[in-house]
Amino acid sequence: MLHSGVHVDIYIPVPQLPQYQAKIVVGLLAFVCFANSYDGDFVFDDSEAIINNKDLRPETPLGDLWEHDFWGSKLSSNTSHKSYRPLTVLTFRFNYILAGGLHPIGFHAFNILLHCVISVLMVDVFSILLGGLAYDNKCRRLNLAPKSSLLAALLFSVHPVHTESVAGIVGRADLLCAFFFVLSFLSYCGAFFQYHREGQFSTAWILLSLLLCALAMLCKEQGITVLGVNAVYDAFVVCRINVLQLFQKTVHRGKVLEKSDFPKSGFMFRMFLLTFGGLAMLYIRWRIMGTGPPAFTEVDNPASFAMSVIERAVNYNYYYALNAWLLLCPWWLCFDWSMGCIPLIKSVTDWRIIALVALWFCLIGLICQAVCSEESNKRRILTLGLALLIIPFLPASNLFFRVGFVIAERVLYLPSAGFCLLLTYGVNILSRQMKNKNIFAALIFGVLFCNVLRCIFRSGQWRSEERLFQSALIVCPLNAKVHYNVGKNLADKGNQTAAINYYREAVRLNPSYVHAMNNLGNILKERNELQEAEYLLSKAVTIQYAI
Repeated sequence: MLHSGVHVDIYIPVPQLPQYQAKIVVGLLAFVCFANSYDGDFVFDDSEAIINNKDLRPETPLGDLWEHDFWGSKLSSNTSHKSYRPLTVLTFRFNYILAGGLHPIGFHAFNILLHCVISVLMVDVFSILLGGLAYDNKCRRLNLAPKSSLLAALLFSVHPVHTESVAGIVGRADLLCAFFFVLSFLSYCGAFFQYHREGQFSTAWILLSLLLCALAMLCKEQGITVLGVNAVYDAFVVCRINVLQLFQKTVHRGKVLEKSDFPKSGFMFRMFLLTFGGLAMLYIRWRIMGTGPPAFTEVDNPASFAMSVIERAVNYNYYYALNAWLLLCPWWLCFDWSMGCIPLIKSVTDWRIIALVALWFCLIGLICQAVCSEESNKRRILTLGLALLIIPFLPASNLFFRVGFVIAERVLYLPSAGFCLLLTYGVNILSRQMKNKNIFAALIFGVLFCNVLRCIFRSGQWRSEERLFQSALIVCPLNAKVHYNVGKNLADKGNQTAAINYYREAVRLNPSYVHAMNNLGNILKERNELQEAEYLLSKAVTIQYAI
């Protein structure tokens, strides 16, 4: 039988509830945060992924979904983004058929319900990560951290960074991926639930976990990262590997590694299954993709086009720091962070380098504590928190391949679970030091309440393109795409005079912005301002031809 260390529940300032009541509270709060987005419009990327996507139409053969990308283009096309998410598109098609057409309410309701279900499942995930593995005499798993798992799940359910994934219909990919990700992790944990003796496990549950991982990957590519989280969980919870102890015995003379210092033989077999399964999925994914990675432009991801390796590394790390800040303080949220929204760091005198130093100071500190702490419970929680924070983020990190964005709040949906786990552990430590527990409890509930209000307000901004685009002007005034979208929205409503100003600003910020030039030129042509219209349209054609 496997046991956890000392649990972290003693000082957590939330009431202890039965498991089913905790899940009800978490689910209801998740619903309250995003319920007001249920009758929102199709906004931003929804037009390409849903409105213009023929794969949603009943007359399109189902087989086409397995040959097309997320946006309805053939994967073999050189213009395809290679986003292979057929299960996500299948749910869009289900919504389309069920509603009898393009009616956004059903799409939004499905997203909200999915977030509620994931938040409820997170109670189980956090109870395992925080409380460890422990069973009663009937092999039923015990929740040794009911209060801390409740707090972590509440923090996850009300995090404002989730708004894009929940209120934006295209965020369905992240929600479905997270759903199968969580089920895959819980299935992997289930491989050890029914066994008293260490070293025993169920291969069937491991294989089920691999199947669920494959389903997560068919919803979004990020799903494969659950294999890494499962491996870390196996090593540090099931096998209770002590990295520092192994290192000390290896480097110090006279120290002999004992048989008990190594993982059991079952660990190596499980790692083989995870590795083989992961490689098989990657190979199949590569074969399906067909023509190699997608081609992105400099405006999509400026740092990846920097000439110097050092400059690229510095700016990538600055992006990581900004993502960390969005998790810590999700106040400045924007639907698009490209096109000059975040200027590149090109000098060591740029004050923003402080953000990089702060990020790595915190990460290195956490890693040292996770490795060097003598308290097994602390090592386990910090290691699993860091794994859940970092591993799901790796596909968006630019480390393995160039991605088509600078920052995307939707990719933080899964990593935010690791952040909430670490934050909950931090609350436990701070609560021990606080003399006035009531004030600290009020502070925690105040944070939760502010996050709920922020979610409600932000999901309201996602109800219409006008509100969404206008909100981005405050956060990213240097983003040419934001000005373009505001101008296009105004032009569609007949307000050409205001649209011209935003189009001009978009062209000023990005002199090579073909779409803005075309739209501005066409409006000026209609207003009989032919000389400037001809100049803009000719320049747009020249730039497009050069591309």
